[in-house]
Amino acid sequence: MKKIYSVLVENRSGVLCKVAGLFSRRCFNIDSLAVGETDDPTTSCMTIVSSGDQRTIEQIEKQLNKKLDVIKVKTFDETASVSRELMLMKVKYNKGNRRDIMETCEIMKAQIVDMSKKTMIIQICDVPERIQLFIGMMQSISIVEVARTGTLALQKCLETDVP
Repeated sequence: MKKIYSVLVENRSGVLCKVAGLFSRRCFNIDSLAVGETDDPTTSCMTIVSSGDQRTIEQIEKQLNKKLDVIKVKTFDETASVSRELMLMKVKYNKGNRRDIMETCEIMKAQIVDMSKKTMIIQICDVPERIQLFIGMMQSISIVEVARTGTLALQKCLETDVP
């Protein structure tokens, strides 16, 4: 079972290390981790995707809530959230496969953001499953390098969210 944790923390040095250490000491797996400052420069939001059985999922939330630098922990399922991941991919191309690459990018809503005579950099922002699908589709082309962010997620909007 996968769970997404949105952890609001104090924006101080060492907080990421403490949270990662918690996962390491307890042998909890981190599938994805993304951290960024919020609209308030004194706080950061960590989006952590982890998997495990029901007991593990509950333990992770309890342990996160015990940390002094943690302000608030929200957990939600993939179905109750909007999640995205960003990927940059550098590929080699030639006259024979250039059109195929461009068509695949168009179908997958990816953009070519940089190009030279032999390589191009492609950007795609989508759900993790479609990012993986795009990688699979590009496997037949010479992938030079891939850089991916972790999953970012927010809980879906509810009618009660509006004041």
